[in-house]
Amino acid sequence: MNTKAKKASIKQYWPLISLILVSMLAAFAINWRVNGGATIWMHYFMGVFLLVFSVLKLFHPAKFADGFEMYDILAKRSRIYAYAYPVIELSLGLLYLSFILPMLTYVLTIVILTFGSIGVIRALKAGLDINCPCMGSILDVPLSTITLTEDIGMAVMALVLLLMKIL
Repeated sequence: MNTKAKKASIKQYWPLISLILVSMLAAFAINWRVNGGATIWMHYFMGVFLLVFSVLKLFHPAKFADGFEMYDILAKRSRIYAYAYPVIELSLGLLYLSFILPMLTYVLTIVILTFGSIGVIRALKAGLDINCPCMGSILDVPLSTITLTEDIGMAVMALVLLLMKIL
């Protein structure tokens, strides 16, 4: 890969990278104030991240649903799910931030993001070349292994939180 292509690639993903960094910094700031440990920080990160990304989808719900239906295995079967997804994501974010129903929150996150990961894997294998609806219709970030890493990473964080709660 030449340098110019690498710069274009980083530039393409900058909106995603910056939102992840802002979510991390917000979680650190909140966690600092409450003197929380790693588990508390993970709650805040997941909450802020999910809230930020849900808002991007809620700006133009129909455009999000159109893009989401192109690869998500549940959204392909239900337009209602495609429209509900940003609200589900928003709800999960609020549950993480409020620490209400943590076990249910973790399980729902794992299930939803695992299904999302399966859809991304299928889309990548099929060579689907679209902008990731994960950023809503406002920011142009390609659907890619970065999207897959994001989904899997969030599902793994929820799994870690679940295991920490159980064990």
